[in-house]
Order: sequence, then structure tokens, then C-alpha cells
Amino acid sequence: MPQTTLGQPNAVAIFFFFLFVAITLGITYWAAKRTRTTTEFYAAGRSISGFQNGLAIAGDYMSAASFLGIAGLVALKGYDGLIYSIGFLVGWPIVMFLIAEQLRNLGKYTFADVVAYRLSQKPVRISASLGALSTVILYLIAQMVGSGSLIKLMFGLPYELAVVIVGAIMIAYVLFGGMIATTWVQIIKAILLLGGATFLALLALAQFGFSPNALFSSVAQKYGDKVLMPGGLVANPWDAVSLGLALMFGTAGLPHILMRFYTVPDAKEARKSVFYATGFIGYFYILTFVIGFGASAIVGHEIISKIDKGGNMAARLFEKSQSIDKT
Repeated sequence: MPQTTLGQPNAVAIFFFFLFVAITLGITYWAAKRTRTTTEFYAAGRSISGFQNGLAIAGDYMSAASFLGIAGLVALKGYDGLIYSIGFLVGWPIVMFLIAEQLRNLGKYTFADVVAYRLSQKPVRISASLGALSTVILYLIAQMVGSGSLIKLMFGLPYELAVVIVGAIMIAYVLFGGMIATTWVQIIKAILLLGGATFLALLALAQFGFSPNALFSSVAQKYGDKVLMPGGLVANPWDAVSLGLALMFGTAGLPHILMRFYTVPDAKEARKSVFYATGFIGYFYILTFVIGFGASAIVGHEIISKIDKGGNMAARLFEKSQSIDKT
């Protein structure tokens, strides 16, 4: 492994990054040739199975903000980082029982299409556009911060340029390949994230005899018992309640998640989508909890904060530290 210090680019990581980009752009080209109608562009021809859509939803949701951000929160703030994981996860039963089937039964491309059909179109579409853009912009900022920091660490590029590169690649997926390309890119992303996170979690546990208790004890010994208790991030109970409500109901209102229920053939597959997505996402968030504490115990707060004050690179730094140990 050519890695010698935590701050240098990793040649192996760079290779796999370019491989992933090449494969996904190839999928985009394949999807562009198959996309001939409006339904195929916006809803993948409503041909995605429940399992495939569940993986794609998980890929959408297991984003840079989820993986890097939550692992970083756990690494630096301890137990309270789990609030975000659990809050997001609890939102999925709400999506399953109150939203998924109803949205699919509407038979349109977006919820705004249905409301505009029943009410005055112009005010409804303006309101829906403003709401969707506000949500996406705020959500997108978190994604771009994480992805930009990751590319900066991998390639040593300026942060601003890293953000532009990631944004350009994402636009290419959607603009040329439509929902078919987006779906398959997210499926591949979900598989890679689940596999990579599992591997990192096993590496973390291997350092402590595959004992979670030993891992948590090591973190407590290093930073005190407070890291294993609530209050490190959200001390006010009202803030905790407010945050929990925002995480639960915010999940049910994310436009890029809701639009996925139009890609399946019927309501039954929509429910299956949420069932599979909940399982994949729940498993993933358990892994980020282990990875976060592993980074805290092995890499340390000082190095994590030095590379990125928000802790977004905790998981990446942990992976690098394991590469160093093996060499």
C-alpha cells in the first residue's frame, strides 16, 4: 500500500474512484439509449422491482452526509450521534404506512402533478417548486460538503474544485440517463457502501477482539464515560424532541425519496421498496456507529478534527490508519 501518512492521497482509493466513475458513466450511456419516453426518463418506465427500488432508495439515503457525517458525529460527539441514525430510521415506517402506497396509486410523476390537476395549477406548481428547491438545496449542501471533503482528501484538490467535479458528474447521470441511470447508479452505490462499511466495521471490531464492549470501553477510557451517554450533542430535552420530529417527518418529505415510488409497477412493490430500504439502511447505520467509535478509539479526536473540523473524514481516516498498520 503506497500510503504513508494520513494526509496524503491514496493511489488505491483513487483507482477505485475512477473505476466507479467509469462504470457509472457507462451505465448512464446505456440508460440514455434505452430512454425514449417521458415515463422512462422520469419514472424508469415504472419497471423497477421492489427489491431493486429498495436498494436504490438505500443508495439515495446512504449518502455522503449519512456515511461520513454520522460516523464523524459519533467519533467526535459519542452517543448522541446515534440520535441522527435512529431518527432517520424511525421515519421509514411513516413512509411505508402513510405515503408509499398512496403516492404510487396516484399514477403521476410527482405529487405536484396530482395536486395541480385538482386545484389551480400555477399557484400549486410554484409552491411545490419552491418547497422542493428549498429542501433539496439545504439537503444538497450537506451532501456536497461531505463529498467535496472526501475528494479533497483523496486527490489533494482545492475544496471548491472538488465540489464542482462531484456536481458535474451527478448532473451527467441525471441529465443524460434519466431515472433508469439514476436507479442503477444508486443500486451500485448501495452495494459498495454496504460492503465497504461492513469491512470497516469488522476492521474496527478486530482491533478489540470482535467485542463491541471492548471497543466502547476503550473509547470511554480515552475520553471519559460521557461519550457513551446522552447530552454530548443535544443537551436540552426540547431540542432532542424537536430534532427527533424533524428527522422522522423530514425523511417522509424528501423529494428525491418520494419520487422513487413512481418507478415501481404497483402499490405492492412500493411497500416492498420501503421494507427492503429500511432493512438496508438500518444495518448501515449500525455499521456507522461502530465505525465512528472505531475512528474515535484508533485515530483520535485530535487528528480527525485537524483534517476536518466537522469530523466528516473520520471514517476515511480510520480506513487509512488501518492501511498504515498493515504496512
